[in-house]
Amino acid sequence: MGLLKQRKNKKFSYQPRYFNDNGEGNPFEIKHKFDEFRKTVGPNVGLKTKFKNALDDLKNNRDKETNRRILIIVLILVFLFLLIIDFDLSIFFK
Repeated sequence: MGLLKQRKNKKFSYQPRYFNDNGEGNPFEIKHKFDEFRKTVGPNVGLKTKFKNALDDLKNNRDKETNRRILIIVLILVFLFLLIIDFDLSIFFK
């Protein structure tokens, strides 16, 4: 009956009546700006594959400043989480 299957989105291929594309593609195609540069967008089947592609994209990224910024944000969020749950932070400091 398909209770456990995920439903696929419907795709419509709209082609205007008097449109001549001249090799430029369909101007009515809905596409994200950076889809052609990302590996994480597309027909990924599972969560594990999505995480693997995202980590691979992060490792192969040449922008060191962005990687450093992400690391700092993650460390701040972990520190705030430890403060919220009232973790004893004195083990990190003398």
